[in-house]
Amino acid sequence: MSPALPDGTPWPRADELDPAKVGEHARDLALYIHVPFCTVRCGYCDFNTYTVGFGAGADRSTYDQSVTQEIELAARALKPFEHRPVKSIFFGGGTPTLLQPAQLTGILEVVRENFQLAGDAEVTVEANPDTVDKAALQALADGGVTRISFGMQSAVPHVLRTLDRTHNPQVVPDVVRWAREVGLDASVDLIYGTPGETIDDWRESLEAAIALNPDHISTYALVIENGTKMWAQVQRGELPMPDPDDEATKYEIADQLLSEAGFAWYEISNWARLEPGESAGGTALTHASKHNLAYWFDWDWWGIGPGAHSHLGNLRWWNRKHPRAWADALLDDSPAQAGEVLELADRALEAVLLKIRTADGIRTDQIDPSVRGRIPGLVNEGLIEEGAAARGTVKLTLRGRLLADYVTRELTV
Repeated sequence: MSPALPDGTPWPRADELDPAKVGEHARDLALYIHVPFCTVRCGYCDFNTYTVGFGAGADRSTYDQSVTQEIELAARALKPFEHRPVKSIFFGGGTPTLLQPAQLTGILEVVRENFQLAGDAEVTVEANPDTVDKAALQALADGGVTRISFGMQSAVPHVLRTLDRTHNPQVVPDVVRWAREVGLDASVDLIYGTPGETIDDWRESLEAAIALNPDHISTYALVIENGTKMWAQVQRGELPMPDPDDEATKYEIADQLLSEAGFAWYEISNWARLEPGESAGGTALTHASKHNLAYWFDWDWWGIGPGAHSHLGNLRWWNRKHPRAWADALLDDSPAQAGEVLELADRALEAVLLKIRTADGIRTDQIDPSVRGRIPGLVNEGLIEEGAAARGTVKLTLRGRLLADYVTRELTV
């Protein structure tokens, strides 16, 4: 089971959100749709996922019915806030592709019926490589999906076994090729730092991912969370904890190989393939994920599904965690379990925490005046780009990306 949701204050029904507490209206809007089902729970996973269903509205065959209810609920609740058209819809999990393509595209049609979509809206579906074939990908593309994100994680069989990943790495080239053939943007996720993964293993995974010619590659350092199977294995001495120095070396290798292959980093863990005429150095890239940008640039978003989080101006809340409890609460328009009202200081702190991770960086005037005097020292340490700082923007160097938490503390404490 995943960890408990955070504490918070009891939350009102969706139609009782207080506009005065929300603050600024007419903001960018994204939707996140959580699908909590998996065939196997990976040893490192602490997400809200389940390998079984929990009855009508909370199992794979009928889950889309409950999602439809919350989409309609969200549309009613958000109507007074006059958002801009939806720019991103993201089906995450779990494994969304355990639902039938018709269920996913049916959900997307309900979104269209209840929200205005931007003309260039990004619609992403996460997928395990062994849960789709070309026909399924064609059906998703025909139904309005624009992008698919494959959980590749590694190209090395023994690393996949340690992670409890079930797919055969040999299928990944096929699914990425099929996605491109039916007109979908294709992204692959990689994990580095798995116990037993060598430098050569990591190079092999990176080179295999690059050879796929995807539009986007994410690389995430393995974090072993308390409460997971892998955490228990570490506590029993069966696996070592990831080595931060090893992970730093692997990040540097990723930056080198991906840059040489024509990818540009736009957030610490994310690289987009450059199109002709594009240059590295910012988030305005054709293949940068709008779903990711929603979080880093403080859009509003509504999280649909059990345990999903939502953000509306100064308000943040999260749904009931268990699929059965969430589906039942929808009958009363009250799927939210708890939430919080963010103060101005909270929002300012989060702006630094998030924007500093991007290639765009953060303007100096968005940093508290009491700590701006630390910027020259961070430049001297090689953590912040000197030229950008002179122009009034804090941007991380490669070394700064490796020590981003330290830089953030220096600019927020």
